[in-house]
Amino acid sequence: MGCFTFIKVMMILFNLTIFLGGGTLLGVGIWVAVDGDSFLDIFGTLSSSVMQVVHVSYFLIVIGAILLVIGFLGCYGAQKESKCLLMMFFSVVLIIFIAEIAAAVVALVYTGLAETLLSAVLTPLLKEKYGVDNNFTKIWNITMAKVHCCGLSNYTDFNDTRWVEQHGTYPSPCCRTLEPCNATLAAESKVPGCFDQIVEDIKTNAGVVGGVAAGIAALEIASMSVAMYLYCRLDQK
Repeated sequence: MGCFTFIKVMMILFNLTIFLGGGTLLGVGIWVAVDGDSFLDIFGTLSSSVMQVVHVSYFLIVIGAILLVIGFLGCYGAQKESKCLLMMFFSVVLIIFIAEIAAAVVALVYTGLAETLLSAVLTPLLKEKYGVDNNFTKIWNITMAKVHCCGLSNYTDFNDTRWVEQHGTYPSPCCRTLEPCNATLAAESKVPGCFDQIVEDIKTNAGVVGGVAAGIAALEIASMSVAMYLYCRLDQK
């Protein structure tokens, strides 16, 4: 088996795996969107909170569709030795690679801006719905308990909420004591906001996050290199 044939076969197998993975994610996403109750029965109540926070069905559908397109272009393009499909595969992966780099730069440089924008959007929503909408309140309680945080920025995000007006206390995660959480105890506890805590957790696990990101980037670069190699070799056949 020559070098060209070996690389072609590996390209087909690699992208076939991506295609099947994308089809699986797309199928799960459609399942969640159409029959969310069955999904909740299998994966439990925590999945309900996750679904409502990130709209996981739409996320899975989008990611699955993208992987399907990438896998199809790479697999079929290599199998048929189509220069057009190989170039399309290269272009799609390149666009995703550039988008990932841009997102990483924005995340590093504009973390403060992201917090400001999130505060401008989520803080009014928190004040409006916390203690009024049971599902919204439950989601925030689970998030704060799991992440060990309070509000988006700090306990003051709950000022003027229906919860504080009715109960006279702040959510229990906002205090580090077992006593009813009032403004004084919340201020003394200095529990970090959820945004700051999540950023801190990411920094703490920077090695793992960086390793995963580097691995994905390496796979993308390798895929683009192989696609371009096959593309160029087709001119010589």
